[in-house]
Amino acid sequence: MSLPSRSVLLFSTCLLLLSADALSLAENQSPAARGFRALRTHPFLPPDFDEEVLGKLWTTWPEPERSAAGQADAAMRRRLTFSYYGLITDTAEAGQDAAEQGRSTHQSKPLGYVLDEQGTWTMNCLACHGGKVAGHVIPGLPNSHIALQTLTEDVRLIKLQQRKKLSHLDLATLQLPLSTTDGTTNAVIFGVVLGTYRNPDMSVDTNRKLPPLIHHDLDAPPFWNVRKKRSLYADGHAPKTPRPLMQFLLLPRVSLATLTEWEPQFADILAWIESLEPPRYPFQIDRELASIGEPVFFSHCARCHGSYGSESKYDQVTIDLQDVGTDPLRFRSLTREHLQWVKDGWISRFGADLVDLDPVGYVAPPLDGIWASAPYFHNGSVPTLWHVLHPDARPIVWKRTEDGYDRQNVGLEIKTFDKVPSTVKSAAHRRRYFDTTLPGKSPAGHTFPNKLDDEQKRALLEYLKTL
Repeated sequence: MSLPSRSVLLFSTCLLLLSADALSLAENQSPAARGFRALRTHPFLPPDFDEEVLGKLWTTWPEPERSAAGQADAAMRRRLTFSYYGLITDTAEAGQDAAEQGRSTHQSKPLGYVLDEQGTWTMNCLACHGGKVAGHVIPGLPNSHIALQTLTEDVRLIKLQQRKKLSHLDLATLQLPLSTTDGTTNAVIFGVVLGTYRNPDMSVDTNRKLPPLIHHDLDAPPFWNVRKKRSLYADGHAPKTPRPLMQFLLLPRVSLATLTEWEPQFADILAWIESLEPPRYPFQIDRELASIGEPVFFSHCARCHGSYGSESKYDQVTIDLQDVGTDPLRFRSLTREHLQWVKDGWISRFGADLVDLDPVGYVAPPLDGIWASAPYFHNGSVPTLWHVLHPDARPIVWKRTEDGYDRQNVGLEIKTFDKVPSTVKSAAHRRRYFDTTLPGKSPAGHTFPNKLDDEQKRALLEYLKTL
């Protein structure tokens, strides 16, 4: 055997050994670790845009943001771009907070997108379910910053300028709203639209007609509470299995064979979701006051939201819509026909998994880590826990700061308004204001705290920090 042949053989053997080691490493990972890795590395959807598009998005901005970005260096411009669109920096490996990493490099990577070596960005679940609170990034926390409508509109404009092919989201937003307020999305209707063109066996049927669409914005729930639940979504209609998580992949190009191939990865993703621990309140707690609030919670809140501490218990109680009184659009948005489609088809393993065809209202969620998951209610209409406990004081219009945290009221740091200021002209700026007068955005309901006096509310608020 010649020397070059020996070298080739040795090199091939090394590759085989390295591949075997990589396979062994993947097999030895826990399902949760594999699931998180799949989210961050596997592009399940078509690409959304590339680095060339991202680098020009600032040119579409209204003033004064456009001028500020134009005068910035590359690192600062990227940081401004992330901030403008609510893109969360992936700090999982760097061990830095978002501000530090944003300053340190012009190549900061997004948590909510798979970014490959070619500079292509592809959305993953963490675009909406990977957020930050008080500037600290937490995978599984709702991304209450995401400006999906604004991002998609601006991406489409730059792609047209660069003569690039439009993606599925670029085209979708021409026909349905992705969100009307930053930090929320019209996600339920995304699922309805994608499901409409599928028969129960997942074969594509473009002749199926869309039902009447009730557009509404939804605040993503925290992932760490999923493990306590026995079903999914605000009304609890769907089984807690991998397949409902895959409904957002149902573009016509995705075959049943592909869904079947991906299902084990989504089983791992569900394992990761159920492995998450709620974050601890990082600031000072008045333990004496919290101890006074604990029996208040058990007397007035635990029946629906469960108990905590050494005797933790959560039974997943669904509250009738008439009793809870919160905005009804989310509840009305799914027809019985759609729920029957879920029950009859692949999503529920053709009826093997339980599907509730007649939900009566909204599930009272677990309150673990409740301090971190502002804003509150399924539509994200209430900015702090203090406002949850004081229904008559909930603001009509409010706007948050990016990383500020209101320790006194426990939630978002906000400014309040009677209406969106008349000086706000651009649609991108308007979406930064949560206007509760718009359809689906009411902060009404959940008036149960009105039974408490001010001292009880103050003590209860302190106790909620401990969960």
